[in-house]
Amino acid sequence: MKIKLPEDVKNIIDTLEEHGFEAYAVGGCVRDSILGKDPADWDITTSAKPEQVKALFKSTIDTGIQHGTVTVLLHHVGYEVTTYRIDGEYEDGRHPKEVLFTPNLLEDLKRRDFTINAMAYNDSHGLVDEFDGIGDLERGIIRCVGDPKQRFTEDALRMMRAVRFAAQLGFEIEEATREAARELAPTLAKVSAERIQVELVKLLLSDHPHLMRDLYELGLTAVFLPEWDLCMVTEQHTIHHAYTVGEHTIRVLGNVPADRVLRLSALLHDIAKPECKTTDAEGNDHFDGHPVRGKEMAREILRRLKFDNDTMKRVQTFVRYHDERPELDERAIRWALSEIGADAFPELFTLKRADTLGQSEYMRREKLEAIDRFEAIYQEIMERKDPLTMKDLAVNGQDLMALGVERGPVLGETLKRLLAHVLDNPEENTRERLLEITRGELL
Repeated sequence: MKIKLPEDVKNIIDTLEEHGFEAYAVGGCVRDSILGKDPADWDITTSAKPEQVKALFKSTIDTGIQHGTVTVLLHHVGYEVTTYRIDGEYEDGRHPKEVLFTPNLLEDLKRRDFTINAMAYNDSHGLVDEFDGIGDLERGIIRCVGDPKQRFTEDALRMMRAVRFAAQLGFEIEEATREAARELAPTLAKVSAERIQVELVKLLLSDHPHLMRDLYELGLTAVFLPEWDLCMVTEQHTIHHAYTVGEHTIRVLGNVPADRVLRLSALLHDIAKPECKTTDAEGNDHFDGHPVRGKEMAREILRRLKFDNDTMKRVQTFVRYHDERPELDERAIRWALSEIGADAFPELFTLKRADTLGQSEYMRREKLEAIDRFEAIYQEIMERKDPLTMKDLAVNGQDLMALGVERGPVLGETLKRLLAHVLDNPEENTRERLLEITRGELL
């Protein structure tokens, strides 16, 4: 099998080979090349020690030299070059106690996570595939190299990576690998929230976000997102729903674009339903207050998983208002835009439609038509540039103080009243009219 290596990668491998060392492209770049995808980056493995690699290239960075990794810079691009190694005993479910260098490529490939990531290639020797990675790519299988329990004990995050690769590639997880993950799932607690977050986002942004179900079935979400487990078993006995909260959410995830904030918002939009659930005398379930409580829970979850403040803020907005249904008239919708923020609405409409498509078919057409009408009125308001915030008022604080309005809380309350007036009467957002109203209040 022939893989077309980028010129810089070929240059690094050729340079190492010319000086008596072995060198191969390895891991995900080989896998993606075989699948006909453009690799995001190219990793190189070599029999050369780090100091020997550094001696051969003009510009290098000691990226992880204690683990044998040197980054070689060519044409302003970094390529990680790592010495063949054998990992010693793992003490913390992530870091080997020691790293031993080896001259043997096969020993290096044995320690890698999955067969599809344990292939190496160079132009001299072609493809090295000792664990049938090609076969697993053809079969659509995620399978550990060697003993899956040992691989997952070495690094517990590999259990999440198995599900993530399955989601990204549309593959199935091989049964022994699956069983090992189910058995060792509690050890994921050893892994940092930052690393878990990265894998979760990659899964959510894949073409198969429904594999959130696999994270639940393997017991992995019980460790880092127990709220999700409750969603998966919370029934919704109501004419508006046909699935548990979790299964409904999985359908919503599949109906929003692969945008980080939208997929996180879809994941968490009903996260408070288990907590807010009540059942009436007729056996109908109700989830009153779940958007408000959901906003609080979204913040708690995203903080726990170490998300940035901007992501937390935007997701909280969508969780809080995903179920907002103002009267379909311009006044009510102006008030909604003022409260929520007009910029949020294009994505909010996307989430609302996905939410509706994940429900039962009861009144689905009418619900979607209402969202369409909501969006049409929103567009008209935005095209007219109706005033929606204090910044849109035809007067400012200086104008009002010149009339005699006291600085501080009184000024703030006066501006709020003027905004309320123009939300009801946008045509009266003129300097003359707003000053006239303020004079009247001062009399």
